Amino acid sequence: MKVLLVEDDRLLGESLTEYLQSEGFITDWVYDPREVMDLLEVSRYDVIVLDLIMPHIGGEELIKAIREKDKETPILVLTAKQRLEDKRTCFELGADDYLTKPFEMEELVLRLKALYRRKNPQDVVVIDEVEVCFSKEMVKVKGKPISLSKKDWLVLKFLVENRGRFVSHEEILNYVWGDEPVGEDVVRAHIKNLRKLLPEGFIKTMKGRGYRVG
Repeated sequence: MKVLLVEDDRLLGESLTEYLQSEGFITDWVYDPREVMDLLEVSRYDVIVLDLIMPHIGGEELIKAIREKDKETPILVLTAKQRLEDKRTCFELGADDYLTKPFEMEELVLRLKALYRRKNPQDVVVIDEVEVCFSKEMVKVKGKPISLSKKDWLVLKFLVENRGRFVSHEEILNYVWGDEPVGEDVVRAHIKNLRKLLPEGFIKTMKGRGYRVG
């Protein structure tokens, strides 16, 4: 996986680059956001990781500029900004994920791998007794198909695409409902529906972090 890291904090940038490279990622790091658009003209990346608080060009402005040229490459925002308004702005501009500082390096790696899988998905994923086929929108438990509503399918699909890490209510809402005015109770209702159909313990919950499979 090839990652473009845009981070003006040189100490953090160096640490992230070294860690990602040690995990097998090809990583290009730039600390001046003014270089990004020229770099994207000559190089292709699987994921772009960028800070919001940077000199010369703010992260929100950079996301907008990238999306005007490139609608596909996943963008992960890495920032100290934790307000819901900041997250909403970034998602509306075209960001795909949002991780607040401070963070665990391992969680960043898990999120990058999840974004890569969403861009380059396996068609069939098997987790324990559950088989998920994305192209057919089919789920089997112990080899037997189960029937899901469209929204239940999208919630499960998002969890499987992000298997191995906890995803928040907010992330699920953004992926499944977009700008529709629904709340966290709707997510909980669909998780409850899925748990009735899937093996016990398949969907794990951690208070404050969300849900995880795998």
